[in-house]
Amino acid sequence: MTALSGRIFGLVGALAAFPRRLAVREVARQGGELQHGVTRRTTHVVLGRTLLGKLDEAQLEARINAAFASGRPVLSENGFLRALDLLDKVEGAEMTRQSLIEQSRIDPKAFDFLSLFDAFESDSEPYAFRDLILARKYAGLLAGGATWSAIARSVRRSGAVASLSAMSLHADGKDSIYARLGEDFAELDGQRLLPLERTSDAELEDMFGRAEEAEEGGRFTEAAALYARCLAADPSDSVAAFNRANSLRAAGHSQEAMQTYLRAVKLDPKFVEAWFNLGGLFAAEGKVHTARRHLKKAVALDPSYADAIFNLANLEYEAGDLAEARRWWSHYLELDSTSEWARTAVKGIQYADLHLRERTAS
Repeated sequence: MTALSGRIFGLVGALAAFPRRLAVREVARQGGELQHGVTRRTTHVVLGRTLLGKLDEAQLEARINAAFASGRPVLSENGFLRALDLLDKVEGAEMTRQSLIEQSRIDPKAFDFLSLFDAFESDSEPYAFRDLILARKYAGLLAGGATWSAIARSVRRSGAVASLSAMSLHADGKDSIYARLGEDFAELDGQRLLPLERTSDAELEDMFGRAEEAEEGGRFTEAAALYARCLAADPSDSVAAFNRANSLRAAGHSQEAMQTYLRAVKLDPKFVEAWFNLGGLFAAEGKVHTARRHLKKAVALDPSYADAIFNLANLEYEAGDLAEARRWWSHYLELDSTSEWARTAVKGIQYADLHLRERTAS
């Protein structure tokens, strides 16, 4: 019995890898059949990558959903090639789909759609470590306002997918994906990259102003995307990185916010607010030691930063170190003795004194 005996592949969209007539011949040689569309006889559905150039995102999703609704296995072009034994499996691939999604925090639907258009080295699980790197990059692009279909189109124009894992990818709105080349940015276009025009100072100021307006208006995803464009035009702007991180955090993308705060402090190691916000994010994740380190860094840079001192007191209180919490609350009262936070600090000290005496007495 030949390798593909009994398999009938239904092709949805034209293949980009090679002409259909050659695919028909190879499938037949291996005992199977390749046909147009999906019929009752179809055992496997193959999505041709040329669909990316012909359909908009809604139409693409409709085709994909119809393929899934047929109840048959749905293959990408690379999945089809691997079924024909014309493409090797990815070496070192051991990661499950669920694990990759959890670690990268990419939207599961977007991940599945990107997989179907071969935006990863592996077309299905198990996935490789480079696929995880790519998934994290794509998750960042999605958070920056890009659509999955724009990512898929750009990736397929870029040549070897594996090479993208070493590039810094950025989104410019919903439809443009580009990569950093030294100090320049370039669109992904076939085997080469076409340089983008530099943004003028006036355009950059206007863009930054629109980002601030979006952030103030509570349109955090839009703000994050605009700040990303500001960073693309001026990669040294630590304030744009900080503001983007704040917007991402407000939009619920804490992991990418954390990475962007880290970018802000890398650009400006004395950026006190960025250290403070990083401490808050790590504390929210239960990473007490890391949160403490970042908050102490903020206080070291600015000893009068009352908010950081108060948060350190709360952090130590929640960690069960009442003596250290008391010390920080006392320090806070040296800076603020009249606010609601000050009254909370006084109560905290009273609570700590009571329990510390009880411990001493026992």
